[in-house]
Amino acid sequence: MELRQLSYFVTVAEELHFGRAAERLHIVQSAVSQQIQRLERELGAELFDRSPRRVRLTAAGERLLPEARAVLAAAEWARAAVAPPPGLRLGTSTGLGEHLDRVLAAFTRRAPDVPVELVSLPVAERLAQVAGGQLDAAFVRAVEPVPGVRVLPLWSDPLVAALPAAHPLAARSEIGVEELAGLPLALTDRRTNPALVDLVVGACHEAGFEPPPGPVNGSLQDTLATIGTRPLWTVVYAAHARVLHTPRVAFVPFRAPGLALSTGLAVRASTPPPYLEELLLACGDHEN
Repeated sequence: MELRQLSYFVTVAEELHFGRAAERLHIVQSAVSQQIQRLERELGAELFDRSPRRVRLTAAGERLLPEARAVLAAAEWARAAVAPPPGLRLGTSTGLGEHLDRVLAAFTRRAPDVPVELVSLPVAERLAQVAGGQLDAAFVRAVEPVPGVRVLPLWSDPLVAALPAAHPLAARSEIGVEELAGLPLALTDRRTNPALVDLVVGACHEAGFEPPPGPVNGSLQDTLATIGTRPLWTVVYAAHARVLHTPRVAFVPFRAPGLALSTGLAVRASTPPPYLEELLLACGDHEN
């Protein structure tokens, strides 16, 4: 007796029609009939009363049906017991720096058998994929509410100023935003990161000046390379600055209270993702 035979038998029993059963199984009807006949020979009993007008279970078929379903369910449980756990698809963004390394290390300690796939996307696409189920969760910063997504608060991300290493302010332990008034600001386009741009430009306005616009490059690495050769400034997340190696650029903290954006974990509002508890605990552990 084979699992395939029991599967065919249950399908025919549910449809009471060999043709419809074959369609459900995506095989030809003759193959279904052959396997059912083989099962009947092995059991020594007819399982179906076949007539030109209808197919119905015999008494032996009625007795076999619940047992066949139980065997098939047990087989599925056995497969699930040895199957590798599903992975976690996690959306990331530029600037997580040390945060990401520490979260992943903490998550691995809590769920060592769960593979993590990192997906880097613009924030709008990250949120759309979380809502659609393509991503299990995603790190986001200071985003507007999105239908179908909830954002769980994690930590605050302070910003530091990136300056030419040769600039006099680069030797300071901290600076105020107002001290940067004479330098052009090289900042990403607002469409790319509205929360960051609004925060930095707003801080400049509060300090009493309009920052002269600096060149906008395609990537942070390009911007830092330019800052290493010209008197410009930009902002970088402190956690990211600690893993950057740019000897011609200095990273200087802002004077308290400084500039910071909140980081959260975006998940589907309706269905919690797998391993959410372990991931949140890992996020809580990330600075330990």
